[in-house]
Amino acid sequence: MTSEQEQAGLAWQIGVWDRMSDVYLREIDRRFAPVVEQVIVRARLAPGEHALDLGTGTGAVAERAAPLVGPEGLVVGVDISPDMLRIAHQRMAARGLTQVSLREGRAEAVPAENEAFDVVLASLNLMYVIDRAAAARELARVLRPQGRLIGAVWAEPEACDIVLFQQTAGRFAGPPPVPGVGPGALADAAPFLRQLADAGIEARVERETLGFDFESFGAAWNTLAGVTTAQLPPERQREAQAAVMAAMYPQGDAPRHFRNTTQFIVGRRA
Repeated sequence: MTSEQEQAGLAWQIGVWDRMSDVYLREIDRRFAPVVEQVIVRARLAPGEHALDLGTGTGAVAERAAPLVGPEGLVVGVDISPDMLRIAHQRMAARGLTQVSLREGRAEAVPAENEAFDVVLASLNLMYVIDRAAAARELARVLRPQGRLIGAVWAEPEACDIVLFQQTAGRFAGPPPVPGVGPGALADAAPFLRQLADAGIEARVERETLGFDFESFGAAWNTLAGVTTAQLPPERQREAQAAVMAAMYPQGDAPRHFRNTTQFIVGRRA
């Protein structure tokens, strides 16, 4: 991949997440709360620790981590999206979480010193990293010896309804500027585990089935695909909606539970 392709891919992703920020805060954060909770449980944060919240988005993980590290600890939230960080800033200020610092940056070039963190949290964002080998090296660089990594990624579409939904709709939106990114990109986590091992982080995968609900197809569509398919011509949008309905709503429009198998990447730096 050329640097021009990578920069084009990054700019495309920033645009998507900027446009998603409001719907993420309004609709997605509460539905992803069970995943965030399991990331926090596995992290076993202690008072005074320093944590990196990679891909902090609207700050849901940082908000949960901050009270656990306490006023003597530190949580650094990093994200590529200025609009997501704007919301996260508002969230931390409203809750008086002064131990949270928010920075614009990406996994391939974490804006932090060497061995700065006791733990890295990466909830539902590693699937979108463009150069995961570089990200693995960066995670090892910023972790202290014996530091922990807790990531969460979606499983394969057969076990994860949100991936099935997004991949079905996404077929009509055209390929992204860079290959290998998207909600199901780490369904097979083995290559990334090898990249982590090469960088000095031994990790394993723990699977857990979590879920959330939508009251109608329209609510699911507007939340999960409304932004990313907004640029499509109306006829193409209708084709995408019909494909999702056929794959996931064979009985017609009705409330639906999304069963989402989540893979937790649990690792430790040597």
